[in-house]
Amino acid sequence: MPDRIIVWDFDGVLNANVVDGRFIWADRLEEDWGIDTRAMVAHLFDPGRIGQIMRGQIDLGDALAQWFTEAGHQIDVEAFLAYWFARDAHPDFGVMAHLNRPEARHVIGTNNEARRADYIEREMGFGARVERIFASGRLGCAKPAPAYFDHIEAWSGAAAEAHVLIDDTERNVAAALDRGWHGFHFTDANRSGLGAFLDQLP
Repeated sequence: MPDRIIVWDFDGVLNANVVDGRFIWADRLEEDWGIDTRAMVAHLFDPGRIGQIMRGQIDLGDALAQWFTEAGHQIDVEAFLAYWFARDAHPDFGVMAHLNRPEARHVIGTNNEARRADYIEREMGFGARVERIFASGRLGCAKPAPAYFDHIEAWSGAAAEAHVLIDDTERNVAAALDRGWHGFHFTDANRSGLGAFLDQLP
């Protein structure tokens, strides 16, 4: 199928930054910044707030600045974000090798707000590795919402069955399968089977 579109999730797939269910970039927050990690995470990842951040309705920097002020920290937001994004960059070169497959078009489909999406695209160089990065913070919607997949299909102009989602979140893969895409739920246990899955696609 010459117009196959492989949609790669970023965190947990192309980027190996999740270990035992935790984002390892935050492991040294207290030591490096004097920050109570649990308190910051509780603020940023409040169910209502994180959804708005991921969809671009609240700026990540503004959310951090609010918490820093409330917690009594005098921390430069831009310096902190630079630290965060650099420590959160762990390219998985074994998975990335599949981006060289010539029989498909490759894009990234990620639930990331716009600031980190820019970092992934420019500083990490993924903008040169894929045709496009579909980030929730740029689109105003996030996986597994149908609107997210609509954006990709509208861009590609290809039939639903031409699309393939590689994602470490099962509900995202389920949503893709429900609309006629192919899907692979990527985990540490089955990562060795990714190549075989891609090889057998119609």
